[in-house]
Order: sequence, then structure tokens, then C-alpha cells
Amino acid sequence: MTQVAWLRTSYWAGAVADGVIGMLMLLPSRMGETEFRYPMGLAATLAFGWTVLLVWADRRPVERKGILLITVFPVITGLVLAGVYSVVSGLLPASQIIPSSSLGVILTVLMLYSYWNARDLDRDELS
Repeated sequence: MTQVAWLRTSYWAGAVADGVIGMLMLLPSRMGETEFRYPMGLAATLAFGWTVLLVWADRRPVERKGILLITVFPVITGLVLAGVYSVVSGLLPASQIIPSSSLGVILTVLMLYSYWNARDLDRDELS
């Protein structure tokens, strides 16, 4: 795959993941008790916003590759750490966190590789 194809794959993998997560957050069965519905709605809105941001970055993949770093640090890292905290503190069983944390690690590796792989593209364009 070319460097730009890796960037685009990263943007779309993140966008699809965020879109699915946002939709799952809006399912009544996942939103929990009444006091959790408002925060889940806010979180879903942010997930959809990040979906749009990643699709926007794909329109100029080299110029906007920094979006990948922002997606990894703090977004994915924060989500994974929140999951770890919820397990350590006894709020959730590990079995509920493993799928989303695994996806977070996979997306992190993909995005960091894509960013690193495209590090010389800016220099090539300036020459």
C-alpha cells in the first residue's frame, strides 16, 4: 500500500469505529438508567463529531495527518485508560472492556504506523 493509502485506511477505520460506537451509545438498551442517558447522548455526539473530523481529514490526507496523532493522544488513549480504570475500580468486568480496548490498541498501531510511514511526504511536497 502507498503512504497515502495507509493514511486513508487509518482515517476510515477510525471514522467507522467512531460511527458505530456513537450509534451503539444511542441504543436504549445500552444507555442504561435515566441518569445516564444525557451523558451517553453527549458522548455519542462527540463520537459522531470525531467521525466527521476523520472523514474531513481524509479529504487532504497528507496535510491533515496530524489528526491521527490527536486521535491516538488523547482520544483513544483516554478511552482505553477509562476502560482500565473501570475494571480496576470494580465498575465493570474485564470481559466488557476487552473488545473496545483491543480495538483501541489496533487503531493506535494502525494510526501511528500510518503517520510515521508518511513522515517524509511533507518534505517531498516542499521540494
